[in-house]
Amino acid sequence: MESISVFDMLKIGVGPSSSHTLGPWRAALRWIGELKEKNQFEDVVEISVDLYGSLSLTGKGHATDIALMLGLSGFDPVTFPIENIEKEIDFITSENKLKLNGELKVPFFPKQNIIFNRKFLEFHPNGMTFTATLKDGSKKSSSFYSIGGGFTVKEERKRKKIKMAKFALFPFPIEKGTELLAYCKAEGKSISEVVFENEKSLRSEAEINDGLKKIWDVMLDSMYVGAHTEGILPGGLNVTRRAFDMNKNLIGDNKYTNADEWIAAIRNTEVKFRQILKWVSCFALAVNEVNASLGRVVTAPTNGSAGVIPAVMMYYMVIENHDANFEDVRKFLLTSGEIGSIFKKGATISAAMGGCQAEIGVSSSMAAGALCELMGGTPEQCLMASEIAMEHHLGMTCDPIAGLVQIPCIERNAMGAIKAINACEMALDSDPSKAKVPLDKVIATMWETAKDMTSKYKETSEGGLAVQVNISDC
Repeated sequence: MESISVFDMLKIGVGPSSSHTLGPWRAALRWIGELKEKNQFEDVVEISVDLYGSLSLTGKGHATDIALMLGLSGFDPVTFPIENIEKEIDFITSENKLKLNGELKVPFFPKQNIIFNRKFLEFHPNGMTFTATLKDGSKKSSSFYSIGGGFTVKEERKRKKIKMAKFALFPFPIEKGTELLAYCKAEGKSISEVVFENEKSLRSEAEINDGLKKIWDVMLDSMYVGAHTEGILPGGLNVTRRAFDMNKNLIGDNKYTNADEWIAAIRNTEVKFRQILKWVSCFALAVNEVNASLGRVVTAPTNGSAGVIPAVMMYYMVIENHDANFEDVRKFLLTSGEIGSIFKKGATISAAMGGCQAEIGVSSSMAAGALCELMGGTPEQCLMASEIAMEHHLGMTCDPIAGLVQIPCIERNAMGAIKAINACEMALDSDPSKAKVPLDKVIATMWETAKDMTSKYKETSEGGLAVQVNISDC
């Protein structure tokens, strides 16, 4: 089994999709690295990219072509200023030239050099092949697969041995929930403490804390930006941003000038049941409205489900514990990241492989378990909360209208966050020893459900709402 770090599960990137945007972007950067390693980069005179399966069917709506051009230009999705996206794409499309890795100018006609093929490659639904024509006329091709959450792999998996070697260094190697619980019991540690020990085999404590702080800063910023941006989302569906008005109505006359002051202001608002529901929904909607507009978010575990985890963490900070600080955030992210990695090892976090249960379902499960730890739950109760959350997302299909990560995707984040909080409360009031469905069994069930699900409900926009509702209806 390969090592999966919290920083693999929670990655900073650009929306709207981890598998269709962030993955192809990272694959383009990897391909450039391959060309350089083989001393072929300087000889490139022409490039093209073939997209297959789900990447092709919903690529336009997911900005796959834009992500590829930015990746081929050598930009880093973590640090690239998102306000410059339009300028860079306009240059390529107007000049029909691309500066490969920011170094080598090559002719590039987006409509000709990015080819959308409807057929699927056998290895994974999200396949792409990069081809370079060299000065001597020869062509060099390399295929990558975007497997969800921003992860990219090659069929031969050359990096697998390295990941397995890192896994062997973990003091607590974990593949299943039962193993995680066994370590917690034997060591007398919480889930976050066990995960922290594993992370320390990869990086220093200071690096871990700094990395988690950066992740939370992006999560908080995406909530803040989304809640303070009004208008219509891009893409043609004319979806109105809702987080702005929700925040405006809920915050009342409270004054603030930044995200930290916003948190304090929310703590001063009325928090009856209806207001709590609205605030949690506001947080989740805000993140995914940012995501839908090619904003910066954190895959958690994917971009399409990026709003659930920050919304639930924010709920804890502004509703449950007004003294919550970064230590609580750190525990929450460590625990949620580990739960997500167990799903990835035992099933999938790719909607193209498993439908929306693999995205919203997993994110809700991650958030439920993490919240349960912060609320004082035992490791057993935490995994029970995760199981409950996933159990009630089983079979959820991925059927985005027009291939955009907007309908029903944005609302599903709000629903996933609410379910996570409910699952946590149910677990806290339960005896895990009497649970009928352990987490590992629900993960196995999710994987079987994914394999049985027809492909039209796996991020192809060929079934469900995607065909029942037309753009003209919107």
